[in-house]
Amino acid sequence: MEKGTNEMAENEFSVKENVYPTFEDDQKIFSEEIVEDFNETEESIQDSDNFMELYEESLKSIHEGKVIKGEIVQIDKEFVLVDIGYKSEGQIRIAEFVNLEGQLTAKVGDKVDVLLVRKEDKDGRIILSKEKAARVKIWDDVEEAYKNHDTVRGKIISRVKGGLSVDIGVQAFLPGSQADMRPVRDLGTLVGAEHDFRVIKYEKRQGNIVLSRRAALEAERKALREKTLELLEKDAILEGIVRNITDYGLFIDLGGIDGLVHITDMSWGKIGHPSEIYQIGDKITVKILSFDKERERVSLGIKQLTPDPWSGAQDKYPVGTSITGRIERLKEYGAFVEVEEGMEGLIHISEMSWTRKTKHPSQILSVGNIVEAKVLSLDIAKKRISLSIKQLEPNPWDTIGENYPIGAIIEGKIKNITDFGIFIGIDEGIDGLVHISDISWTKKINHPSELYAKGDEVQAVILDIDKENERFSLGIKQLTPDPWNEIPEKYKPGTRVSGTVTNVTDFGLFVELEEGIEGLIHVSQLPKGKQDNPLEAFQVKDEIEAEVVNVSKEDKRIGLSIRKLKESSGKGIHESYVNNQKQATSNIGTLLKEKMMDSQSQALLDKQESELDEAVESESDIEIGPDDSSSEKPKPEKTDSV
Repeated sequence: MEKGTNEMAENEFSVKENVYPTFEDDQKIFSEEIVEDFNETEESIQDSDNFMELYEESLKSIHEGKVIKGEIVQIDKEFVLVDIGYKSEGQIRIAEFVNLEGQLTAKVGDKVDVLLVRKEDKDGRIILSKEKAARVKIWDDVEEAYKNHDTVRGKIISRVKGGLSVDIGVQAFLPGSQADMRPVRDLGTLVGAEHDFRVIKYEKRQGNIVLSRRAALEAERKALREKTLELLEKDAILEGIVRNITDYGLFIDLGGIDGLVHITDMSWGKIGHPSEIYQIGDKITVKILSFDKERERVSLGIKQLTPDPWSGAQDKYPVGTSITGRIERLKEYGAFVEVEEGMEGLIHISEMSWTRKTKHPSQILSVGNIVEAKVLSLDIAKKRISLSIKQLEPNPWDTIGENYPIGAIIEGKIKNITDFGIFIGIDEGIDGLVHISDISWTKKINHPSELYAKGDEVQAVILDIDKENERFSLGIKQLTPDPWNEIPEKYKPGTRVSGTVTNVTDFGLFVELEEGIEGLIHVSQLPKGKQDNPLEAFQVKDEIEAEVVNVSKEDKRIGLSIRKLKESSGKGIHESYVNNQKQATSNIGTLLKEKMMDSQSQALLDKQESELDEAVESESDIEIGPDDSSSEKPKPEKTDSV
């Protein structure tokens, strides 16, 4: 039996030698010793399977550069000792087992993959490396992934020329064109992210590895596509990710297939732009509205997941109902209020306040305000609700007449001044207008700012209240009697008056008789002198005398005449119609006085005066009045005082 056992051991050795022809001498000696031990303990070997396994492991050939499994048997300050089944343990520097935080990651009994760097150095030690073993294993994984079209996991660590650098255990290159399924404008945004990659090229000797994320995504998308196609059917509800946003809607990745949610199918309410609600990468639930399998086009909807809020609006929001909502948008013509999700109502700018006149809703409301409003009308077909804020309160114009009767005197501050008048604050939000024509009975006013300033306290009389047009008319001049009520009695025709020339026009002179009261001397009622035009004898601020020829209370006009005055007094013109030292060349009275001083010229003076009286008498039949048609001179323009 011993002979048979020895033969069997020798045959087994022959097999081992054929498999490992590169044994060293010390390994052969070690093996022969083990065989002798086997011959001596044949029965124990047959009974111990574990010992046979150790025996076989001890006979393995060990090559430098080969990755083998070992077990940590001891840890000291500098080295970790690993049993690899050789005649002595191998050493690995402890630094290879320390992480970034400085903590030791190894303990006795751990199984590790190591690479045999040298069988024995000059000191007879076996040198191992855990890190080099890991790198070798990575290259093996890369090769396997390349052959089997599998993916490897890696982290993009930096941007390099033409692409990105990826850490997959060893450094690899990711071309920019392979970073995504679509071109990436800024590759730097991908740095720091972990992804799965396909190995599209590798050269172990040169240490080059080229990856493709695009190929990995396409493969993944293709697999998802097949599963998604089985789920696509009308009215199906699926989960998706927003892949792209356009002006007209959202593109949703359903899993290998994109579907479109048109902007009109996003919400029952109005949406300005899809980006107001969603962002790229958002996960949303959608409903399939239609699916064209041949063209692979999927129409999706979001609002269809909930009932149309307008379907029950007629019963829920009847006219007159009070609602509460949030201001969503402001336009020049009004404010949009969210009545409920998917339903908006409009508060027109005219329905915001009874009294405040606004040019833009932002003067009263702001986006985000919670407001209460009254339903004025409801159009289900057009999906419109008209709302009002002011209708929730009484209209102050309905009761303003009771508080402010016509003829009452009020006092208030001037709120605004315009070309046509001044606005006085009456009540909260109600202003009264004093028209420029109602400021003074007699004064000519070019602009109200000549007399008043914003903020002045003034009194006025209530003239009229127009509730329909919301107008409150006031008057200041009505605080005092109209002086023209007394003018006809004060300035009767034939009355001799004096005044100051305020204006010289082509058709006559305007003379101020008292403050705010003017009369007109028509050119036909001026005496003729040496000048061709009798108006040349007069200037503004000249003091003159004249006779009243007519008065019109209705038209507020006084007609004056110098010629009539001369006829009535019977005096020479030089004594009656003008007192202007500046007009020496045209003042006949002064000229005659100088000549009277010369006794030799007295006869000539009497003759000239007689001729002048005759000329005046020949025209004495001309009168000024409302029906006067003896002159073709233009009539004066109508003013407030003349």
